[in-house]
Amino acid sequence: MRIAVTGSIAIDQLMVFSGSFAQQLIEERLDQVSLSFLAESLEIRRGGVAANIAFGLGRLGAQPLLVAAAGTDFDDYRIWLKEHRVDTDWVRVSDQAHTARFICTTDRENNQIGTFYPGAMSEAREISIAEIARRTGVDHVLISPDDPGAMVRHARECRAHGITFSADPSQQLAVLERAEAQDVVRGARFLFTNAYEAELLTERTGWSKRDILDRVDTWVITQGADGVRIESARTTLVRIPAVPVRRVVEPTGAGDAFRAGFLAGHSRRLGTEQAAWLGCAMASLALGTTGTQTYPLSRRALRVALRAGYGSVATDAVTPHLGEVL
Repeated sequence: MRIAVTGSIAIDQLMVFSGSFAQQLIEERLDQVSLSFLAESLEIRRGGVAANIAFGLGRLGAQPLLVAAAGTDFDDYRIWLKEHRVDTDWVRVSDQAHTARFICTTDRENNQIGTFYPGAMSEAREISIAEIARRTGVDHVLISPDDPGAMVRHARECRAHGITFSADPSQQLAVLERAEAQDVVRGARFLFTNAYEAELLTERTGWSKRDILDRVDTWVITQGADGVRIESARTTLVRIPAVPVRRVVEPTGAGDAFRAGFLAGHSRRLGTEQAAWLGCAMASLALGTTGTQTYPLSRRALRVALRAGYGSVATDAVTPHLGEVL
């Protein structure tokens, strides 16, 4: 099974301010704020939900297609992804805008001031996933956070052309209109949300939980340290415990790693519960690392994580389906 991942490609620029934002604000002048903060550190990271998920799939040997929009500054990022077995030939490169950026400063109290620039991502709505699927033989499309128009277009084209797709609206739920949210979700093979997004999804779509389950095949709800819930209108609820993590370094990107592991497992004919085991093992590795595309990965590391979470029998069941781990 070949998977196409649609969604965002972004570059994160993260700075740390050793002082306190609050101490720089004058209560009587909040309507005329003009401030500059001297940052003591800067980290530039590769990110974007689609790129993160494709990266994880590539490292598991799934050879995914990344279908997204980036800017002319994408060259180095493209090389990195290709080195990790991601097919970037279908990335639309804008000749006018930069790759999407998230610029964020965090103070000593963990308050944050951030700005997201969508840039080239706004051109993703010009991409036809149906045409790409016709030319590449893609079997499964994941629709992850992207330009809202692109998300709706991809879902509609998948339904119209009988292409299996999964939906991961996550961060974009806050900006999707009701009809858009319904369009993105309806007919999905898998629907991915975290626990908070599951509640938000009912509000954005105007559908009850039962209504949503009637419109998707399987709903996968990640719950952080509480593991994963897998729900379907046709089967009983399945609860998957999280893989224990000795120390959480950073939670950012764990959900993307989970999706990569889950979809890789599904593509190799693992059952839904077994695919979730692999997803949780991937997430546990991401939690122990700073950055979304920096976690260490090997067959041994995955086996250790699987054994810690689900025992030797589960590990032996999943291991033959890991593929060539990079």
